[in-house]
Amino acid sequence: MSGAAPFTVLIPARLSSTRLPNKPLADIAGLPMVVRVARRAAQSQAHRVVVAADDAAIVAACQAHGVEALLTGTGHASGSDRLSEACQLLGLAGDAIVVNVQGDEPLMDPALIDAVAALLRERPEAAMGTAAHPIASAEDFANPNVVKVVLDARGLAHYFSRAPIPHARDHAPGWWQQGSAALAPLRHIGIYSYRASFLRLFPTLAPAPTEQLESLEQLRALWHGERIAVHVTPHAPGPGVDTPADLERVRALLAP
Repeated sequence: MSGAAPFTVLIPARLSSTRLPNKPLADIAGLPMVVRVARRAAQSQAHRVVVAADDAAIVAACQAHGVEALLTGTGHASGSDRLSEACQLLGLAGDAIVVNVQGDEPLMDPALIDAVAALLRERPEAAMGTAAHPIASAEDFANPNVVKVVLDARGLAHYFSRAPIPHARDHAPGWWQQGSAALAPLRHIGIYSYRASFLRLFPTLAPAPTEQLESLEQLRALWHGERIAVHVTPHAPGPGVDTPADLERVRALLAP
């Protein structure tokens, strides 16, 4: 991707978490988690990596380790709302490409960040980009915590769901493992790219009924007629951190 157009990584970071309090500041091999995420993102081709925090303690921790951070409001309903404010504070042009890397993904592959950013340069019809990988097990396919995505003929998102989609009515369980791979199920990976103009618009759009039923914010874009390009990678991403058990797992993987 030599000579690729520049893009900015924004990392939303919220101090309160019901399952893991003070999650962005959790120590992982001597560094706060949000700092590890930012350093990982800095290995991509992003020309700038900025943490968008809701608490001065996160900003201070980032600055202590040379990571750019800014303070955003505490009342945002979602990470998208927080990043919309960050776009305003940073004065990003409407056609600027922004990649949202979650603040609890210290093992995010920098190459995946680059690939999701490249989607919007390659697909001018898309307002957003994201990623997915093939599902390997029937357990993951049935798990409502594993979000699935079905693509159309152009590689754009057709629908996202917690349900096992596509549903193969006339095939046995594990049908895609028996040679029927044309519509093999894909697991959605929670990384997004946006044009800054759309990221500023997104929080003003009315929530979609499907979004509220599925609790999947990206369905709002589809409901309002926007398109989401999807990069399919053969590999699952490294584990994120949602619970204390996840934190211990990632600590073990990153232990010196």
